[in-house]
Amino acid sequence: MAADDSERIERTAAEWLARRDGEGWTAQDSAQLDRWLRASTAHRVAFLRLESAWVETGRLQALAAGLAHDGPPTRGRWGLAGESATDAPSTSRAAPDDDIDFGALRFSPREGRGPRSARGRWAGAVAVVLLAASAGVGGWWRWRENSAVERAAYATALGALETVRLTDGSQATLSSESRIDVALSRRERRIDLQRGEALFEAAKDASRPFVVNAGDHRVVAVGTRFSVRRDRDALRVAVTEGTVRLDMPGADGSAGPETLLPAGSVAIATAAGVSVRRNDPGAAERALEWREGYLRFQDTPLREAAEEFNRFNARKLMMGDADVAALRMGGQFRWSNLDGFVRLLEQGFGVRVEHRGELIVLHRR
Repeated sequence: MAADDSERIERTAAEWLARRDGEGWTAQDSAQLDRWLRASTAHRVAFLRLESAWVETGRLQALAAGLAHDGPPTRGRWGLAGESATDAPSTSRAAPDDDIDFGALRFSPREGRGPRSARGRWAGAVAVVLLAASAGVGGWWRWRENSAVERAAYATALGALETVRLTDGSQATLSSESRIDVALSRRERRIDLQRGEALFEAAKDASRPFVVNAGDHRVVAVGTRFSVRRDRDALRVAVTEGTVRLDMPGADGSAGPETLLPAGSVAIATAAGVSVRRNDPGAAERALEWREGYLRFQDTPLREAAEEFNRFNARKLMMGDADVAALRMGGQFRWSNLDGFVRLLEQGFGVRVEHRGELIVLHRR
């Protein structure tokens, strides 16, 4: 809904409230108000919000007392100074010299409606209820402007990668079998990493932090480049540009310790705490080589290397015994070339391979 529409609805709701709590309210008036409220959810929300402010501000009833009106609240025409509004319950025209100004708001009483002092009190009642609502209850429409203005979800299939551009100028690259839920508002850019891994390139916006939620953990940035990966029992954050903050949950579910991660950091967060490897930009970049189709291992147990391949392939590697799981691997491999990796294990590491349908079971000879 446009801002102009929301302003007109709130002003109309204020007129109905001032009219209802004055004198001369009839059953016909009540029926007309009911019809107006049923016409739109926005009407009902505005009316209830302003009614709360009306009740809390005792001086309003005194301002509205003694006003005689017949029919619905005719011509409480509100508008920004220098503009006109057309969403009032009536459309009779007020004389220009009867306009009453309240800052940026202008009230034009209906022509010929009682003495000027009564018209002034009527305008005052409506103005005060709007101001009271703004100061005391908080504006529905301001809340609406600060709530999520974009919601979206993105997901990838097994073995697929996808790069998406968000409306704030940020970019997210999803790894295999990953999902993110996006909610961008005026106060915060929130990404929920539901599964898998994603690389984020956050556009700079100091007024709106870029927050990635992954389970109980939060990764907070303003403008930077970093990846977040969810595993079964761990979270990995790799920062290649800028600085991010990793928030850990406390033991009782409250906010826990915070860890600042500058560029070149790779952090692993588990239930036991956070371990951080800093000052090695190469390590952070190597953690992102999956974007180019590669996996890099450096003195890595075969069990862990197999888990990396399994993230991208329908056929899964399985350890047949503890000895084969403990073998150490090194080098760069294409994650799409599972057969080539298995042949290397057979020929160079003395591994025996057993095929069980979609399972590839590895044994130490």
